[in-house]
Parts: sequence; C-alpha cells; structure tokens
Amino acid sequence: MKTNMDDIDQLIKETLTEEEAKFYDSLEEQNVLAMISGLFTGKNKWIIILMNIMTVVFFGFFVYCVIQFFDTTETNELLKWGIGSLVFLLGVSMLKVFAWMQMDKNAVLREIKRLELQVSSLSGKLSQ
Repeated sequence: MKTNMDDIDQLIKETLTEEEAKFYDSLEEQNVLAMISGLFTGKNKWIIILMNIMTVVFFGFFVYCVIQFFDTTETNELLKWGIGSLVFLLGVSMLKVFAWMQMDKNAVLREIKRLELQVSSLSGKLSQ
C-alpha cells in the first residue's frame, strides 16, 4: 500500500507547478512534536498559550491539594482536599483533551488542503 501512495504522490507532484509542489510537501503528515508546535501558530495561538498557563496553575493547585490531603487527619478535611484535588486534576485533563482536539483539527485541515490540491491538479490535467 505504501508504494501505491508513493506512486500517487509522485503523479500529483508531476502535474503541479513548483510553488504548488512546495505547498504540497509542506502538508505531509507530522510527528507529535510538530503537531504541538503547530498549535502555537495561527489566529488562536493566544488561546493555546492561555490554556497552557491555566494548565500549569491547575496542576499547581492539584499538587497543593494533594499535599494538604496527606497532611490532615480529620475526615471532613480529607474529603475537602480530596475533592479539590480531583477537581483540579479533572481541569488539567480537560484542558489537555482540548489541546489534543485542536491538534486533530489541524491534521484534518491539512488533509483537506491536500485533497483540494489533488482535485485542482486533476481538474487541470483533465481540462488539457
């Protein structure tokens, strides 16, 4: 299957102009680190920066709640610090899930752009 995809990619690159071929190459599949750095580009990078700051703050509160949980001996205090630590851990988890969803969205958009470029290449080839 890999050779078939390579053949298709080569056929597409042959029909594209040099500028379009560079753009097509930039749409290749990315590794996880490239996807994470891709979150900090574009119009919504301020949201990702803010969410990372909030993740660090929530994690700090989580650590504080866990330390207080192990330092206390009263049952009511154990419940309060335990629930607080769970709430902050849930907040960290939800913020991370949002970041992963943004990475998935960027991957889907990249594939849609690849498809648009392929369709445009094919329509240009058919019109000749």
